[in-house]
Amino acid sequence: MRPLAFFAVAACALAADVTPDPRLRQNRDTYHPVVDLLKPSRGMVTDAQLARLKTLPLEAIWGAVHSKGYTNCHHSGLKSTRPDERLVGRALTIRYLPQRPDLTEAMTRLAKEGDWPRAYNVRAAEEAKPGDVVVVDLGGVIADGVFFGDISALGIQLRGAAGAVLWGSTRDYSELKEMAGFPVLAVGFDPAGARQIGVDWNVPIRVGNVTVLPGDVVVADAEAVLFFPASIVDEVIRLASDLVEQEEFERKMAREKKHRFRDVYPLSPELRKRFEQERRKQ
Repeated sequence: MRPLAFFAVAACALAADVTPDPRLRQNRDTYHPVVDLLKPSRGMVTDAQLARLKTLPLEAIWGAVHSKGYTNCHHSGLKSTRPDERLVGRALTIRYLPQRPDLTEAMTRLAKEGDWPRAYNVRAAEEAKPGDVVVVDLGGVIADGVFFGDISALGIQLRGAAGAVLWGSTRDYSELKEMAGFPVLAVGFDPAGARQIGVDWNVPIRVGNVTVLPGDVVVADAEAVLFFPASIVDEVIRLASDLVEQEEFERKMAREKKHRFRDVYPLSPELRKRFEQERRKQ
């Protein structure tokens, strides 16, 4: 083997065989290279932006997010404990796996090293921040996918969290539906206790066919739940607001009954010109 080729192979071998810093095990957030790489560019959604998102129709936000290239941004079909309430916040992501003895032993040791509760529903009740939406990947199952009950949900709410989205299930539906200001969206509900174990905190997870990253903007109601990065939220608000204005104009034109509907929806060039003129006046 030529010397240069030998050193190149050796360098690759060394790069792949890296001993991790043992302190990583005690990080409050589970280390993930994708999160580490994206963190500087993702930003953080502000409370003012979240308040604005609460006022915009879900479809308008969906359309704006799609236009920015995030086409796998929503999941529909989850059941809400508070179907008349909009859920908006920042994603605190948690991943669960089915239990097995060696995994349980490892997670017990990691919890002791990091000084956090091994039960991640309890941990969320200690560490969630105001405006968080607890988003949990439990594999999309119901009977074996319970995350919490009403008492740990209360603890999370008292931390200031806005609600939860569970790619799994919850117990205590009767109590949860009475918790105003804390919608919980889940695949379903089940009276059993937790049968999985939390393994990752603030890492990429899955909800249906959607990838959710820590800090993502969450917008949800009884129709669907949307996830998208904070880095595009200003543009999403602008585009969604523009769409709302246009649709209000289309409704106004339809009610006037002075134009063919095909010219109202979508707007004909003539009506679009009128719409732009009215926008400039406002």
